[in-house]
Amino acid sequence: MGNWERLVWNQRDVLLAGFGVTVEVCLAAFAFAIVGGLVLCLVRLYVAPLRPVAVLLIEFFRDTPIFVQLMWVAYVWPEVFGFPDSFFNAGWLALGLQSSGYLAETFRAGIEAVPRGQRDAAFSAGMSQVQTFRRIVMPQVLLASAPSIVNQFTVIVKSSTLVSVITVPDLMSQSQKLVNRWYEPIEILTATAVIYIAFVFVVSACGKLLADRLRLRYGLIAS
Repeated sequence: MGNWERLVWNQRDVLLAGFGVTVEVCLAAFAFAIVGGLVLCLVRLYVAPLRPVAVLLIEFFRDTPIFVQLMWVAYVWPEVFGFPDSFFNAGWLALGLQSSGYLAETFRAGIEAVPRGQRDAAFSAGMSQVQTFRRIVMPQVLLASAPSIVNQFTVIVKSSTLVSVITVPDLMSQSQKLVNRWYEPIEILTATAVIYIAFVFVVSACGKLLADRLRLRYGLIAS
């Protein structure tokens, strides 16, 4: 217990500060991935002139290793585009870009799975295309895609450990600093792993709860 108290409990403020940064990075990346994935999906499906561009971006984000994308956004983008202006922003942006490629395909599969007859019925009832998409298509897409969306968030959480290589002071970075200070990795890295596991568990539980509420709201039986 002596080592656990000295290396983990007495360093809890450092670990919690790092965990706070991890949460911020993951939430920002996930929000960007949702918006970016939906935009890429809609462009691919409904904007014919830009479809090749959307397909190219989706495949690029999906097929490039996250470490490469992280280095690319952190060190190339500031020289070429003038942003991001910090390693923190580079971290969540790189994670969000990769996940947006996967979510774009998730959304596309969900949209294409909605029967055409439902849209035709909505148009016949006087709904506009936007109303049909918002009230008929998207609820079904979200329900069908909820497990994949939550899973993508967990992927972001696990991939976020790599932002430590660009000096973002996340949980992994703070853990490494403690290990380098004390040279006793067992307790520190075990505690770090437990924190990540607990975070992923909470994310998964919240995702299931949200999906169940959506099913109840739209008159479906939760499974």
